[in-house]
Amino acid sequence: MRLSRRAIVGLSATLLPARPAAQAAPAVDLLLVMAMDASGSIDAEEFRLQREGLADSVGHPLVIAAIASKPHGAIAVAMTEWGSPGGATTMVGWMAVRDASSGRALAEAIRAAPRSRQSFNAIGDAIGHASALIAAAPFRAGELVIDVAGDGPDMRSILPAPEARDAAVARGITVNALAIEVSPVTRFGGPLRAHYERDVIGGPGAFVMVAETRADFARAMRAKLIREIAGGPHGIG
Repeated sequence: MRLSRRAIVGLSATLLPARPAAQAAPAVDLLLVMAMDASGSIDAEEFRLQREGLADSVGHPLVIAAIASKPHGAIAVAMTEWGSPGGATTMVGWMAVRDASSGRALAEAIRAAPRSRQSFNAIGDAIGHASALIAAAPFRAGELVIDVAGDGPDMRSILPAPEARDAAVARGITVNALAIEVSPVTRFGGPLRAHYERDVIGGPGAFVMVAETRADFARAMRAKLIREIAGGPHGIG
């Protein structure tokens, strides 16, 4: 079922200051939503490379070491997929990562999740969905981040990406991006990274990481996670 613009705005607006009951939730250093591109431009082999790259990254020893360096020694991660207008879907619910064992558990959940059915690039709706997911998280953290990974620009969002991004930032969320630059830059009127810098990312220290090829995705994602986790507030190193 496709959501209306009003519904998308409503989802984004659900992120309110922490309720008293939320104070009893387990504390982690970071709430991180991985918003992955599953649109029609991603074929089966490309999708496999992205899934494997993400799974390998969350359990990588350097990522686990970055988590261990933080005050609580834990982060919580959820994975969503996006594409269709109003169709962003949570594929892996919130899981805490504290050590190699929990990192492997998250990696296995990512690999086991089915692929959602998506079409056009609706990045704004993906940000709105991820914002609502953060609002409902069973953990609490001082750092809130949405990671948008994709190979194309925002095209068909009910809530355009800049509006969704601004709403998220107003509620204390940083939106970062990973641009998979496999298409000619002329397709987007310039490098995809420039589009993401202008219309997608926002918040203190927000940044775009670039994967030059599909095979480069795992390296870029790993570097991105380490920067977000081990750096200062919102990944500022």
